[in-house]
Amino acid sequence: MQEDELLSEVRRIDHLGLVSGVARKIRLVEIIDEMIPPAPQRGVSVGEAVLALVLNGLGFVSRPLYLTPAYFETKPVGTL
Repeated sequence: MQEDELLSEVRRIDHLGLVSGVARKIRLVEIIDEMIPPAPQRGVSVGEAVLALVLNGLGFVSRPLYLTPAYFETKPVGTL
């Protein structure tokens, strides 16, 4: 293996991994999506949006919601 292959990127998820794991375990996204049907114009489901807002709220409470995308730029969203 070359040295480049051994290097990996490390990102902090702090407590968000625990919250995301609990949300998956209790099927939060699926339950919300069952209650609110999907619409073709939405980029994400309502359940995913709610989970993102919960994670955002636990990350920084004093910032407005329109800054949510900026908050998740530094987080490994695929892992969460």
